[in-house]
Amino acid sequence: MIIGVGIDVAEIDRFAAALERTPTMADRLFVGRELWLPGGQRRGTASLAARFAAKEALAKALGAPGGLRWTDAEVCAAATGQPYLRVCGTVAERAAELGVSSWHVSLSHDAGVASAVVVAEGDPGAARPRHDQGPGDATG
Repeated sequence: MIIGVGIDVAEIDRFAAALERTPTMADRLFVGRELWLPGGQRRGTASLAARFAAKEALAKALGAPGGLRWTDAEVCAAATGQPYLRVCGTVAERAAELGVSSWHVSLSHDAGVASAVVVAEGDPGAARPRHDQGPGDATG
């Protein structure tokens, strides 16, 4: 069952300017492996912008809660080049709260714009309540 869908777009030039203006930004947004291609070359700005859009789309698929850490979601690529998501920490916790068990992600960049769509699938009946919820408190 689809639990959530998120979509996001990022202007590549604007994203590049933000990275240039704030040199530590890439380290706050990405897991180290996301910054590099398998051959050891630095990933291009369009590709990074698409990965950033995927993280924004992921947050939207989870209901856009506050407190998610950018580096708790990693956009990876299978040997075929197909993107997939690896989550941990705050993102994995929120996914468990909603019963998410699998992800689908699609990335694109063209004509100066990067985009991503994320679909979260799972079983809402398998949702794990938040730690700060009391008995009978479904709203947290």
